[in-house]
Order: sequence, then C-alpha cells, then structure tokens
Amino acid sequence: MNKRNEVMKKKAAVTAVKHKVRIGIVGSKFAAGFHADSYRRNEHAELCAVAAIDNLPEFSRQWKIPHVYEDYKEMFKRDDIDLISVCVPNFLHHGVVLAAARAGKHIVCEKPFATSLADAEEMIKVCRQNGVKLFYAEDWVFTPSLRRVEQVIQEGGIGKIFYVKAKECHNGTHSPFAKKKETCGGGCLIHLAVHPVGWVLHLLGDGGRNKVVEVTGKVNGGLQDNYVHKENGGEDFSLGVMKFANGEHAFVEGNYITLGGMQDQVEIYGSAGLIKTDLTLSSNVEVYSRPGYSYAVEKADNTVGWTRPAVDEFYNLGYVDELAYAVDCVRNGQDPKYGCSGALGKACIGIIEAMYKSSKAGKTIRGEWG
Repeated sequence: MNKRNEVMKKKAAVTAVKHKVRIGIVGSKFAAGFHADSYRRNEHAELCAVAAIDNLPEFSRQWKIPHVYEDYKEMFKRDDIDLISVCVPNFLHHGVVLAAARAGKHIVCEKPFATSLADAEEMIKVCRQNGVKLFYAEDWVFTPSLRRVEQVIQEGGIGKIFYVKAKECHNGTHSPFAKKKETCGGGCLIHLAVHPVGWVLHLLGDGGRNKVVEVTGKVNGGLQDNYVHKENGGEDFSLGVMKFANGEHAFVEGNYITLGGMQDQVEIYGSAGLIKTDLTLSSNVEVYSRPGYSYAVEKADNTVGWTRPAVDEFYNLGYVDELAYAVDCVRNGQDPKYGCSGALGKACIGIIEAMYKSSKAGKTIRGEWG
C-alpha cells in the first residue's frame, strides 16, 4: 500500500504543467548541444540544470545553464525539474532512464533507445510504474521534409506504398564510446541505421498495429573485418530488409564508409508514384571556395570546392520540433504518439537485434516487432 501511495504521489507531481517546462540535461557533448539549442528556441522551456562528467563548465556557460552536477542522481533530487534529456553514450541510457523515472521525471531518451531489448523493456516498465512520460528521440519523424512527404502520402499522391529505401551514412564517428562494441551495442547498424528503422516503423507501422514479421540483416565483422575503420569494434557497414504484415518491404542502410558529409536519404515507391528526398545534402545554398570555410554539413571533412552548406541544420533534421513536441506533451498532460514513444524505441532495438542475428546465422529471422 505504501508503494502504491508513493507511485500516486509521483504521478501527481508530474501531471500537466502550465509554467515553463524546466529541463535537466544529462550529458555535455554533441547530442546535449542540439538538445540545449532546441530548448533555447522554445518559449515554453527553461534550461535549469546539467549533469556531466566532463566539459561541464564550458557547456553550462555556453547555454547559460545555472545549475551543474557531476552526479546526475543528485540533479534528479531537484523538485524544480520536469523533463530530463538523456544525452549520454548508448550503454548508459538504461541506467539514467531508470533513475530519472524513479525520481518522478519525464524523460526524452536519445537514440538508440537501449543497447539490448531486455534493457528497453525494463525502461518502459519502470517509467509506466512511476507514471512518467517516456519519449524516444527519433528526429526523422519531425523533419520538415519527411512531414511533407507524409502529407503527400496521406493525400493519396503515390497510391499504395509497396517499398521504402532509407539510409543514414557518413565517414565515421568521433565518439570513443560509439567505436566500442560493448558501449555502443554494435556498430553503424545500431548507431546510424536505427534512424531509418524508426522512421519506417513510424510511416508503415500504423501505430504498432502493422508489425514487422521478417527481418534480414548483413553487417561486416568489426575490427580487421571492417572496410575502413579497423579500430572500431563494431561494424562499419550494415544493411537490412524488413517485411511488414501488410506486405510492404523496407530496405535500410547505415555505414561509416560514405565520404562527403552525412547522407540521410529516403525513397518511397507506390502504386501511383514515387517520392525521393534528401534530408542532409539538399541545401538551397551553393558555395565554391578555394580556401574552404568553417562548416558545411555534419561529418563533412572539408569545405573546399563546391559545397552545399546546411541552413539551420538542427531545425531541418527535426531536433527543434521533436523536443518542442515533448515539451508540449508535458505541459498539456498528453502521452507521446507512437513515432516518438518508448514503444517505437523498443521495436527498433528488437529489429536491430534480429538483423544482427540474421547476419550471424546467414538467414532471415521471422517473428513480430512493432
């Protein structure tokens, strides 16, 4: 009975709030930066605190965050935090989410949701038990390009969808945690292809009702078996095929062997048309430079010659609207939609685990994911 009363108190503490939603960020590197940038743009959000083990003074000064902690559990004791952004390496997502949930905080968890299906299931269970909202940060769901694509599809513009191709690729990660299989959960499949897997589930999954029933995967072996990144414990090349219960197929790809900047691209084939979109290299600005300049697009290694520099990259990649949606749900007491929920995050991990299993066994894996 005491446990039930405790849960009810926590639920009461995290009901809809009409003041600014007060944010705590765990982490201080790349993902934490675009979370902070996105919250700064939002009139309904207030950056309250950050917890990290390095880069903390610089990060807090840059984003004018007043309270800093080296231990995120100490930050979670604050009564004036409504929402936690989990922006730490993949293998830490599970522990941070559990601690935040037990402290009665709503949570946005960066990709990939977890490094194992068992961890993903426990994260959802503990959040449910403690009455907190759990958002999975799949930014592709909120990109302006792909939202426009969905509008065309919903209007019947390309008829019935048969087949989707989607990929995220670039020339490798700088994170030491993403290079290690044990801290990443794998390689480019779980770290990059998780985006197209998640978006395809959002597009075709009918809120989790149209399940994936077959999965085939192929990855190279890590270390000396990699094409380029011989120091990475996980693979630097991956691809997968998903078949849905309603008959649609999807081909997804993630790799670290693509030069020239990050490439996020989607093709959708229907009975009455075709859609192609490029999320990263479709800028309407063209620059020719002999000496180069500071920045063009994520993971581009130089800016010499002709380039297409990104215009408001964080907005166009969906981060700003993704986090605005989470803030609005907290303010209004709404649960997240399937495309940014823990259920989608868990489904992604289940499918990716099946792709790894398929690659190892050399055969298609049948089951049910969604």
